[in-house]
Amino acid sequence: MQLNNPSPSLYNEDLAPATERKWGAFSIFNVWTSDVHSLWGYYLAASLFLLCGSFLNFVLAIGIGSLVIYVLMSLVGNAGVRTGVPFPVLARSSFGTFGANVPAMVRAIVACFWYGAQTAAASGALVALLIRSPGMLEFHQTSHFLGHSTLEVICYFGVWLAQLLIIQNGMETVRKFQDWAGPAVWLMMLILAIYLVVKSGTFSFGAEIPEDVLLQATAAAGVPGAPGSATALMAVAATWITYFAALYLNFCDFSRYATDEAALRKGNLWGLPVNLLAFCLVAGVTTTAAFTVYGEVLLHPDQISAKFDSWFLALLAALTFTVATLGINVVANFVSAAFDISNTFPAKISFKGGGVIAALIALVLYPWAPWETSATTFVNFIGSTMGPIFGIMMVDYYLIRKGKLDVNALYQENGEFRFDGGFHGKAFIALVIGMLFSSILPTFTSILPSWWGLYGWFFGVAIGGGVYFALRSGARAA
Repeated sequence: MQLNNPSPSLYNEDLAPATERKWGAFSIFNVWTSDVHSLWGYYLAASLFLLCGSFLNFVLAIGIGSLVIYVLMSLVGNAGVRTGVPFPVLARSSFGTFGANVPAMVRAIVACFWYGAQTAAASGALVALLIRSPGMLEFHQTSHFLGHSTLEVICYFGVWLAQLLIIQNGMETVRKFQDWAGPAVWLMMLILAIYLVVKSGTFSFGAEIPEDVLLQATAAAGVPGAPGSATALMAVAATWITYFAALYLNFCDFSRYATDEAALRKGNLWGLPVNLLAFCLVAGVTTTAAFTVYGEVLLHPDQISAKFDSWFLALLAALTFTVATLGINVVANFVSAAFDISNTFPAKISFKGGGVIAALIALVLYPWAPWETSATTFVNFIGSTMGPIFGIMMVDYYLIRKGKLDVNALYQENGEFRFDGGFHGKAFIALVIGMLFSSILPTFTSILPSWWGLYGWFFGVAIGGGVYFALRSGARAA
């Protein structure tokens, strides 16, 4: 799309509507393989699989959850295909030309934090491999720098640099990396699963794991109730849907490069309900086979690889986990932060510049490793505001504007989306009210039921979007 005299304070070439659309269904599919197949994604998938209690319950809970994810991603994805703009620019239609920086920076804060956490996880897989060598183990135990072992620092910096090199060559390099990494990770996961199933001599779904042992191992997943109970199944589905809260906002950062909506639909279909069910199944079967072989519930794949007698298999696993974590970092964190930071000062910060800033923030955070402290609670609190933001944006695009948007006006400082000095008051009222019920009351008070926080994202979407629709509808009626 050709823009007409865009305002310099709102425009640069990276934030402009995408002109090159080379992402077919396979590339869209690999957005999801890159996003899901990480160390934390594996842990969550394996935990939720086991908490379902049976294969039928797994198909119901994870299946329904995955279909909901597909629908929600299609909503924001279609907006990206039709407009060609990234998340912070799309947010201008509901929050205002400058007000959009608020949801964009919320997303950037979360992205930078988890960018550092995922980099640490990937480097940890390399450390676990290297300390198999007695010399490296001694170096790891005796040499320290910046509050970590020197070996951990070296591995962290190496992974950090690899991600920076990927993003600095632009979104086309991201696509090529994903198209290679996604299938490679799937292949290695299948090898790991087959190896353990053959070694255990069984193919089971976790019935042999004692319930008390299972609940203790999966406590971090936050699912209440006995495995297989209605309470647990509802929580499994909700947790699985909420896991993708960040990508609901910025999936348009990728879908804007799709060749058309048909390619997006096909890629999403294979990458979400089909891929998610298969991934959870493989993770769950691998975990149960590992329990039979090692007598422990090993929900983290690097814990399993640490027990391999074969150095070659351990190397293969470590490289797989590292590549998988690189993938989610690029998709869920790096790309989003790059666009979000660029949007604050488009005339001075490009997409690559935003990526460098995000990477430097993650590097500066490393000595304190806030992802291992109570700071995680703060970031999760910030992240819970993504529900109201998503609700407001989707209501604005589909219910208020009926899927039709003046893209050129998104880049005009004094155009349709200026509202009140660049900020849309009604959107911010809806955001605050949505935040009240999605994060503030559940986190800081006991007014709401104890189970409310588990479904806080959903309440945020419904209340934030509902209030926004009521305010906009009221204004039109007046």
